[in-house]
Amino acid sequence: MENLGSLAILLAFAVALYATVASVIGRIKNKPFLIVSGERAVYSVWVMMALASGILVYSLMTGDFRFAYVAEHSNRAMPTLYKFAAWWGGQEGSLLFWSFLLSTYASVVVFTNRRRHRDMMPWVVAVLTSIQTFFLILNNFVANPFQMLATDKLIVAVPDGQGLSPLLQYPAMAIHPPMLYLGYVGFAVPFAFAIGSLITRQPGDAWIHTTRRWTLVTWLFQSTGVMLGAAWAYHVLGWGGYWGWDPVENASLLPWLSGTAFLHSVMMQEKKGMMKVWNIVLVSSTFFLCILGTFLTRSGVVQSVHAFARSEIGKFFVTFLALGIAATIYLILDRLDYLKSEAQLESVISRESSFLFNNLILLASCFAVLWGTLFPVISEAATGDKISLDADWYNRLMVPIGLFLLLLTGVGPLFAWRKTSVESLRRNFQAPGIASLLLVAGLVIAGMRNFYALISFGFCLFVALTVAMEFYKGGRSVGAKNNMNLLHAMVELTHRNTRRYGGYLVHMGIVLMFVGFTGHAFNQNEVKELNVGDTMRVGTFDLKMINLEQGDNPNYASHTATMQVSKDGDALGILKPEKRLYKASRQSTSEVGVRPRLNGDLYLNFGGMSDDNQRAVIQAYYFPLVSWIWIGGLVLIGGTFVCLVPSKVKMQYARTEVVGITKKHATVEKTQ
Repeated sequence: MENLGSLAILLAFAVALYATVASVIGRIKNKPFLIVSGERAVYSVWVMMALASGILVYSLMTGDFRFAYVAEHSNRAMPTLYKFAAWWGGQEGSLLFWSFLLSTYASVVVFTNRRRHRDMMPWVVAVLTSIQTFFLILNNFVANPFQMLATDKLIVAVPDGQGLSPLLQYPAMAIHPPMLYLGYVGFAVPFAFAIGSLITRQPGDAWIHTTRRWTLVTWLFQSTGVMLGAAWAYHVLGWGGYWGWDPVENASLLPWLSGTAFLHSVMMQEKKGMMKVWNIVLVSSTFFLCILGTFLTRSGVVQSVHAFARSEIGKFFVTFLALGIAATIYLILDRLDYLKSEAQLESVISRESSFLFNNLILLASCFAVLWGTLFPVISEAATGDKISLDADWYNRLMVPIGLFLLLLTGVGPLFAWRKTSVESLRRNFQAPGIASLLLVAGLVIAGMRNFYALISFGFCLFVALTVAMEFYKGGRSVGAKNNMNLLHAMVELTHRNTRRYGGYLVHMGIVLMFVGFTGHAFNQNEVKELNVGDTMRVGTFDLKMINLEQGDNPNYASHTATMQVSKDGDALGILKPEKRLYKASRQSTSEVGVRPRLNGDLYLNFGGMSDDNQRAVIQAYYFPLVSWIWIGGLVLIGGTFVCLVPSKVKMQYARTEVVGITKKHATVEKTQ
């Protein structure tokens, strides 16, 4: 079994290398059989990666502790779900998972484009298989998941394994890493098409139309992964936060920011033929930021609860990044004439300018996060001292940037293409602007004095109203023409232009998330050591410990506090925060007790036992509005799904467009 796994990834490496060479030579020498064989080699790589992955997963499930990876990341007492999740829970397995996903993406790309973009596809295949070859080098020669435990050159097996990290034994962690990987790996596809377009000097914007949907799908995965990661931190780490500006958290945010910028600016190229260089830079940057995030997680150069231990793998990533970035820069500079814009910006007050400002702000935030993430590495290299930037540094910088970006989210849809008249601005801005000012004034009168919170709530209402107005005006027009009620008309409106109105839903999701972020300014907390019968208070809630018990099972031992929650004398229920100590790894985790409500969450963490081991340390928090973050995330994901649905108008005319390009009808047109 172990030999078959190692053989599978070794053959996959050889075949991926062949696919790269065959595609390049086949395209340069005009040898169709080599091009086809390179594409078929992509399918072969997927088969071998699926086989290797299946062997590793089977070994984890059955507890084959002859494998070093299985012994280190699984044990007999772990639930089946976490045995499966151990596939990506360690260095070697996660890299194998990366390679498997890349081979899957590459196979889908080859299959779906088997009759399209034939001039560009050999280069697309070559780029994808080059990336595949790099990761298979790591799988085979640096971090092989099929290494065996051996004593005196004889394979041995330990009685039981160390088990998956306790922090990863949480249901969301069986979904969060795959979602992030699907995002990280998926951005290789638009990058490959962009490079293929540069190499072949494709006329028009074929690569843009092909990759927009790919980018949207991978952006959806990345968004879902980031949201699940925030939810995991909130429910598992015990400190009550959902984002701590941790280096690995930042690494997942960076490609999301640049990918968001690309999804906006790509519309400029589609509609106006503008920002061609910018789009190539954005899609390339997004891919390399994905590789950088993978490097930061695995090299150990940054300290993080999410990162793997320090290893020598970092130098391979640095080399790959250096070569890839250098080659991309050369191609862009060499093709600058081909990338000239077809139109110029006509007015600062236009939708084009709003997209440009939106891009600049997203890139500014991306650079700020990147600088803060790499600063410890840079400072250590320059001075010998590793200086980390704390969350306050990020918040001082990112809060104003985020608020400006939020404002642009509402302002952009109110601008017209090319130029917006003063009368149009007055008509569109008046109602949302007045309502936002009234809200801010009301909050000030009610006693709110936090400047950023006031601005945020005002901007949130402004953007929400602009989005609602777009749906209302469009829905009223459709309803009047088709005799529909307003709700039905808005659904019809969305179906007619899913890309536009799905985008508005995404913007509404961002608004709801900002409502949740703003609640952070009003957090409350209290820490106290309690015996059974003791009480404490946080915010307007009274807490009483009514029981403290110990538990034990084959996987972990635990302490659980049963806390009665009341408010103004009325009982509201029971929360049971728990502290677990996992036996195999001797690591502890928290199982928090949360009472979620739209106005705020009551959040209890079992901090541990007191020094004399008689009292429980209870950390109580009240987090206003935090639930709106998760609601906003769901709306954002739902809006992205809407964007992926083909528009009704396009579907109605799709058949006509296809018939119009057939040879038969082209002949008929000539004879007429």
